[in-house]
Amino acid sequence: MNSLIIYKSTEHKNTEKIALGINGILKGKLVKAEEVNTDQFNMYDLIGFGSGIFYGKFHKSILNLVEHFEKVENKKAFVFSTSGQGKENYNDSLKSILESKGFDVIGSFACKGFDTFGPFKIFGGIAKGRPNENDMKAAEDFAVKLLKKNS
Repeated sequence: MNSLIIYKSTEHKNTEKIALGINGILKGKLVKAEEVNTDQFNMYDLIGFGSGIFYGKFHKSILNLVEHFEKVENKKAFVFSTSGQGKENYNDSLKSILESKGFDVIGSFACKGFDTFGPFKIFGGIAKGRPNENDMKAAEDFAVKLLKKNS
């Protein structure tokens, strides 16, 4: 299986850590959102999209990227995110956009990540030390499930 993981990771590199963990299992290509070449999508069987969550939404670079996609056919995708809350339902909006573009979204993963965005900075942040070893193991287990679904 040939996979591509597109991600945006900012200050604390939470999402990058998760992207690396997932890719450690998938053995695909990692690309930052601002460096992706959408003309090469046909080379990949599975494409992952991930970022931190900002006020309940994915990073604008990921959203801008997927909103400008042409329709695709027979292309599988997955979504992943990190946030101070670690809520998987934050992924629903991106899943919906991808599905409207023709992607078959076969998985969704979310975990907590150290967050000092906006008002959290005043209090020294939330979810310190996250993603941790357990989060990384969960991301790897998620990737194993993706492999099984895609085989």
